[in-house]
Amino acid sequence: MRTTIRIDDELLARLKEQALRKRIPFTRLVNQILRGSLQADRRSTARKQQYHEETHPFGTPLVSLNKAVALAAYFEDEESVRKMAMRK
Repeated sequence: MRTTIRIDDELLARLKEQALRKRIPFTRLVNQILRGSLQADRRSTARKQQYHEETHPFGTPLVSLNKAVALAAYFEDEESVRKMAMRK
């Protein structure tokens, strides 16, 4: 199949040089490189495994977690006040 692609001038020169060194047509070299890249991508995707984090029980919480954001904000405010008091 014929198609048109835009290749950077430097890359085109390197490809042509490599095709001459290997004594193969430019089209065959481009096809080999593309095919190899796609196969490598497929292999690396196949090697990726889904990440699984092991969980551990911590028992019953000592505080209600229904308002965890409010509790975190309270402690953050307390820390901010403490830091400001230290600057004086």
